[in-house]
Formats: sequence, structure tokens, C-alpha cells
Amino acid sequence: MGVAEILQHIDREIAQLQRARALLNGSAARSSTKPAAITPKKVKKKKRRLTPEGRKRIAEAVRRRWERQRRASGAK
Repeated sequence: MGVAEILQHIDREIAQLQRARALLNGSAARSSTKPAAITPKKVKKKKRRLTPEGRKRIAEAVRRRWERQRRASGAK
């Protein structure tokens, strides 16, 4: 028995237990008759990237913030 077969067997058992739990909770009417497909793969989220212009704007804003802080601490 391979790993894939074991995972499919576990997924079937999970679906069966979820249906039994729904019946015991009285929510069988709300649940679908077909169990939801369970995929063992994780979904990769799309990585967000900054443009060079955006990175430059952020750097400039941070420099302005640091300058304000230096001025405020020097005035005290």
C-alpha cells in the first residue's frame, strides 16, 4: 500500500466522520450529499513584489520619518 493510497483512505474516513458528525448535530439538511474534495496539496499564495518605484517611495518616507524624529529629539 503506497502513501497515496493511505492518504486517500484517510480522506475517505475523514469525509465519513464529517458526515456522521453533521447527522448527529442535526445539520444533515444543510450539508451537501457529496463530500467536499479534500486535497492534500497546499495551495501556494502568489508572492507580492514591490516595484523599484514603490521601494523608492517607501525608502524616502522612512528617511523623512527618521529626520522628523531626529529633529524632535534634538529640540528637547
